[in-house]
Amino acid sequence: MSDRLMLLDTASLYFRAFYGLPDSLRRQDGTPVNAVRGLADMIARLVTEFKPTHLIACWDENWRPQWRVDLLPTYKEHRVTRVVDGGSDVEEVPDALEAQIPMIQEVLSLAGIAVAGVPDHEADDVIGSYAAQAGMPVDVVTGDRDLFQVIDDSRGIRVLYTAGGMKNLKEMDDAAVVAKYRVLPEQYADYATLRGDSSDGLPGVSGIGEKTAASLLAEFGTLDSLLAAAGDKGSTLSANMRSKLDAAREYLEAAPAVVRLVRGLEVPSLKDARLQPVTGDRRARLETLAGDWNLGGSVRRLLASLDSAA
Repeated sequence: MSDRLMLLDTASLYFRAFYGLPDSLRRQDGTPVNAVRGLADMIARLVTEFKPTHLIACWDENWRPQWRVDLLPTYKEHRVTRVVDGGSDVEEVPDALEAQIPMIQEVLSLAGIAVAGVPDHEADDVIGSYAAQAGMPVDVVTGDRDLFQVIDDSRGIRVLYTAGGMKNLKEMDDAAVVAKYRVLPEQYADYATLRGDSSDGLPGVSGIGEKTAASLLAEFGTLDSLLAAAGDKGSTLSANMRSKLDAAREYLEAAPAVVRLVRGLEVPSLKDARLQPVTGDRRARLETLAGDWNLGGSVRRLLASLDSAA
């Protein structure tokens, strides 16, 4: 079997699991386990269907890094529930999900699934760095469109997009991005910067929507080239468009570094990410937790998928 790396946008998946399964699924002490069960089943299905040889659950060590906020104060601002003095902003996460995150971490650890995060960076940056450095085909599992930036047919990098649910995964490659957005994957960050994205607090450029952003990038290729054309009175850019870009110049100078993934992070070696059957004490402990935490058949399915992946 040829090596293939699967990168999980872990928070994206456990949020989906939490909202997709009823919170009536609880362990004996009343703690909900819907996100734990759902994530375990997602991983089992992904491993069985797509047969990665390596798997990494990528983690948000900081979901809203200060360096991004310094560049663009509106970045994810609407998702801040409170500000901790001298610390990081706290993301709005339901208490019933917050209680399950340590359980998710325990299940991943016992299952031998590598977890990787980098201080002061988001899981997206970890994914971007692994995709750039892996040296093997990569599947990225996410519901976040920002990760379309990593897609590259020439290097075997695609996104398994979960927005339609796990039963309707969309395999996003170069052609799928072009068909949906009329831009190439390598243009997606510039496209998102121009168009804006309310889910990330990106205001975009007033008067530039999806179609206009795509048309501008089709003509000028990159945001840098577009801005150069805006400053060149001899270019084909209309006076009206120059005015729009000029009005947003401060935003356009800051936003690209916020939107673009970091791809040069020092990330853990892939040697610990190779999938292996779970054996011995770890398997016994995981099977015990399955009963103690009312995880149903999700642990059994996860173990079976890892057994078959070796």
